[in-house]
Amino acid sequence: MSTRRLGNTGIQVSALGLGGWTIGGPFRGGTDEWGYGPVDDRESIQAIQRAVDLGVTFFDTAANYGAGHSERILGKALGSHRSSVVIATKFGYRVLDDQKLVDGPEVYQEAIRRSCEASLRRLGTEYIDLFQFHVGDHPADQVDDVLDTLESLVAEGHIRAYGWSTDDPVRARAFTAGKHCAAIQHQLNIFEDNPEMLRLCEKIGIASINRGPLAMGLLTGKYARGARFDSTDIRGANVPWMKYFQNGQPNPEWLARLEQVKDILTSQGRTLAQGALAWLWAHSPVTLPIPGFRTVAQAEENARALKFGPLTPRQMQEIDRILGREDFRAPSSGNEAESARGGSAA
Repeated sequence: MSTRRLGNTGIQVSALGLGGWTIGGPFRGGTDEWGYGPVDDRESIQAIQRAVDLGVTFFDTAANYGAGHSERILGKALGSHRSSVVIATKFGYRVLDDQKLVDGPEVYQEAIRRSCEASLRRLGTEYIDLFQFHVGDHPADQVDDVLDTLESLVAEGHIRAYGWSTDDPVRARAFTAGKHCAAIQHQLNIFEDNPEMLRLCEKIGIASINRGPLAMGLLTGKYARGARFDSTDIRGANVPWMKYFQNGQPNPEWLARLEQVKDILTSQGRTLAQGALAWLWAHSPVTLPIPGFRTVAQAEENARALKFGPLTPRQMQEIDRILGREDFRAPSSGNEAESARGGSAA
């Protein structure tokens, strides 16, 4: 299970990626703070390079993160490793680098091309392996122009494949009509399932890239009741969609549920974070979690989850029993994906 395949592209990646939102530093989406607070760029670069040393070959970022800053840091860190790693980034918003501002969606052809050019420049690369649409609620019946533009970028050699970051299976299905659609990025962790999206990815044979695999840090066990985040950190900004943290503090309901399954997740010497990643690998053969990181230690902890591999089917069933989930979907054998794409999805 140490590798995953990105759809029918032939691109192989480590079964664990790293997500670049946390290393982007402060930035705003409109008037709201969207970053994780101040960052240490030197530490970020060292963490990325340490992850490469430990076998991580997939790195996910976005033009949004830090209003371009995450892409620049990732490009600096991966410069000498470019040929041996796979870089995914995202487009779809107007990014004002100098103002640290993301200012609304821009999804017409010229804007997509400008975003691609800007990402290539920030990353310091000649091509992007996976270019992902970042506007998750764009109407499904209005994606044809987006797909046409992306196919042109593939033909011109600027990108190798593309995907959509959306939690809606109907939207995802519309996007997978594109010839070079290789992945759907969506929310997935031990407490937030999306079985319909997973079935779609398995059936078509594309990667399920999992954002929020550690619930923005809550599933690491490092934040107890009473922990607080200030207003420069999105976890303390009280945004309406935030489930993991409320009023700048960990959600006590989520902490209680985590305590219930702690012993299973930490089996065989795993940390809680490593157990949460193991649950994702056991859940489907197409899952590709991208936990965030801010330090070398966090990158090492995430990367070393690979040596433990997935939880067992019995452990998965016990977790569902403890959490009262009667609709447990047994881990797929991957046969659907093999039939659809003529090979293994893992």
